[in-house]
Amino acid sequence: MKSTAKNLNILYEDNHIIIVNKRTGDLVQGDKTGDAPLSDLLKAYIKEKYNKPGNVYLGVVHRLDRPTTGIVIFAKTSKALERLNKMLREKTIDKTYWAIVKNKPSKTEDTLVNYLKKNPKNNKATVFNKETKDSKKAILSYKLIKSLDNYHLLEIDLETGRHHQIRAQLSNINCPIKGDLKYGFPRSNKDAGIHLHARRIQFTHPVSKVKMDIEAPTPKDPIWDVC
Repeated sequence: MKSTAKNLNILYEDNHIIIVNKRTGDLVQGDKTGDAPLSDLLKAYIKEKYNKPGNVYLGVVHRLDRPTTGIVIFAKTSKALERLNKMLREKTIDKTYWAIVKNKPSKTEDTLVNYLKKNPKNNKATVFNKETKDSKKAILSYKLIKSLDNYHLLEIDLETGRHHQIRAQLSNINCPIKGDLKYGFPRSNKDAGIHLHARRIQFTHPVSKVKMDIEAPTPKDPIWDVC
């Protein structure tokens, strides 16, 4: 597969990691659709850029939902992947998201604690206020950072990383994300995406130990543009 730079928005790259600003509709890792994922595009890009013979190593550190945009980290070495996975388990990677919602939350900032249960049949998370069988605890904090005429911009810090966590928990407080039909928004976006963006990531580089602080520009879009 031949890579082209226009298919990728690379925010940072060195010998051990590569950080990408994912577009709406991009798959992070291959699935049953058979569509080419970012991981394959990046392997092709690395092979082409560095004229690498044979197979290219690339480890998927974490994922974003297909309709979501923003920061995704990939590991270019097994050492980096192992250390980044350990950092994720130990919760030493800080992720900040932006979400545009239709309804203003009742509190300008709050911490949401719920229990989520994934239904693989419809690929959806159900929110419970108390622990239930097979549920997992989900914690996030949000704050309102801007209000527009019809929408509101929230900044979200994740403490846990559950399936569809932000989408489900915001919907549960009557703040579904713009375009997110699955979680209660009335209309889809034209590009089939949702207005959820992985905006910023802060962590210690797994090899150099340098403090990393990366921000991803929001997509070109009339509403994001005024945020």
